Amino acid sequence: MTYSRFLPEGFDPSRPVAVIAGKEIYPKLTLDSIREQGLPVRLIAFEGETRQDVIDSFPEGEAVVIKVGQLGRLLRAIRDFGVGYAMMVGQVTPRRLFKGLHPDTKAVMLLARLKEKNAESIFGAVSDEVEKLGAEMLDARSFLDHELADKGIMTGGNQRVKDEDIEHGISIARGSAELDIGQGVVVRKGTVIAAEAFEGTDAMLLRAGSFKTDQLIFVKAAKPYQDYRFDVPIFGIRTLESMRGAGIEVACLEAGGALILEKNKVVQEARNWGIQLIGY
Repeated sequence: MTYSRFLPEGFDPSRPVAVIAGKEIYPKLTLDSIREQGLPVRLIAFEGETRQDVIDSFPEGEAVVIKVGQLGRLLRAIRDFGVGYAMMVGQVTPRRLFKGLHPDTKAVMLLARLKEKNAESIFGAVSDEVEKLGAEMLDARSFLDHELADKGIMTGGNQRVKDEDIEHGISIARGSAELDIGQGVVVRKGTVIAAEAFEGTDAMLLRAGSFKTDQLIFVKAAKPYQDYRFDVPIFGIRTLESMRGAGIEVACLEAGGALILEKNKVVQEARNWGIQLIGY
C-alpha cells in the first residue's frame, strides 16, 4: 500500500508518527489522513496555537501540550512516545519570535550556536535534534497528496493572463524565496507590485490591492532547495478571501509543491468568486 509519495523508502507503517502541530487546519487535515489510513499517530501541540479540537481528539498518553520554545520537552516527548517518524505541520504565530516565546535551556543552547536565526536555520536545527533520537523527519506534504496544487487551470476556463507575465512572477517569487524574504509576490505586466516579508501573505495581498489596478497576479513559490520537512508553500480559504478583498483575480501555485488546504472547497469558492487558480 502506498500511503503517500513523499514518504521515505522503507517506511514502516507499524511505527507511530509524531505530528508537531501548529495552528489552524493544516495539522487537522494531516492527522485525519493519517488516521484514515490506519497508521498510529501521536501529537505534540503548542499552548495557544494548536486547535483545541485537535488536542481533544487524542486519548490521554498519546498527546502532550507544550509552550512554544520548550525544545527540551518536545524532544522528551519524541523519546517517550517511541515514535519512528516525526513531522512539523502548521505555522506558529510569527510574532512569538519577539513576544510569547518560552525558550528552555535546550532551546537557548541551540539558538546560541546558530549564526543566522531565521525559520530555515531554527527549524532545520530542531529537525536535526529530533533525528538524533532516531525519529526520521518526514516531508510535511506527507499524507496530503490529494491537497496538492495540480498543473494547469484548476478552476477551469481560459487563462486570463499572459504566460510571460506568469513567468516573470515565478522568477521574482523564486528569487525572493531564495533570499529568505518571503514566498509570495504580486506582479502586473512585468512590474513587481508587492513582495511578501515578515508580515505574511494576507497583509501583502491587501497592500497590493491598495493600488486599485487590474490584471494583478499572485504567485507563490518555493526556494530552489526547499526543505519540505518544515517549510511548505500553503494556500487556503483565508488567502483566497484576502485575494477577493484586494481585487486580485489570478493566483499561480507550484504544482506538486504547494498545498491547497481544503482543496475542493477552495477551488469551488474560487470559481464562485471569479478567481482563477493556476498550477505551474
